[in-house]
Amino acid sequence: MSNTLQIGPLTFPFQLLLVFAAVALALFVANFLGRKAGVDADTPLFRLLLLALLAARLGFVIEYREIYFATPLDMLDIRDGGWQPIAGVAAAWVGALVLGWRRPSIRLPVVSALAAATLVWGLGTAALAWQPAPTTQLPSISLTSVEGRPVALSAFAGAPMVVNLWATWCPPCQREMPVMAKAQADHPGIHFVFLNQGESQAKVQAYLTAHKLGLRNVLLDTQGQAGVHFSQQALPATLFFDAQGRLVDTRIGELSHATLSQRLQALASP
Repeated sequence: MSNTLQIGPLTFPFQLLLVFAAVALALFVANFLGRKAGVDADTPLFRLLLLALLAARLGFVIEYREIYFATPLDMLDIRDGGWQPIAGVAAAWVGALVLGWRRPSIRLPVVSALAAATLVWGLGTAALAWQPAPTTQLPSISLTSVEGRPVALSAFAGAPMVVNLWATWCPPCQREMPVMAKAQADHPGIHFVFLNQGESQAKVQAYLTAHKLGLRNVLLDTQGQAGVHFSQQALPATLFFDAQGRLVDTRIGELSHATLSQRLQALASP
């Protein structure tokens, strides 16, 4: 089962949709109960949600502090998708308890709204975790290396594998390429394969040469076969396979050193 919802060219991770659903429910409950009690519960709840967002990001930054301290400005770049949800939920509940103690009039609507959101997020997360294990295997797609040699994607099976779908015109792809290059150099036991989507050999080679990336396993997918097989239209898309060739994780969007490290650690775990 895919962990994303695709509507035309748009791709939405289910985890993100789950967060949106939990927040929407919380705002509805707070507004409904607040109006019945004659108090403004929306504003304090919104502040609690901002606190949860900040705590979730801070929790992730602290967990991968050695990486972020090397490039401190990356802490502010939330496009990498680095969050620690438990830290966010915990911070929201601490804030709600303090707020309810100081302002009893809004205790019921705010705590009820947060409880509803936590329940939806918790049950949804559990459902996504307990969904059937992905059965997607590495396809026997015939591709061409940037040097012009025919290569089968399945030839890389036998070790954990990271497949990155990218294009030279894609700004997030360009930003994460140095991250991928460093990870490939630092993790020789993991196969990194870069599938360029729909561009010519000359264009890809010129891009790699100009940026001095030194990537290995750059393949040309001129017909977009991988994107069709894995139902991935957005770029960049990074697919993580275990040593048996089974798809175990997918990241739609840019990866930073920290968020890629998080996934590589999970990939290397038994």
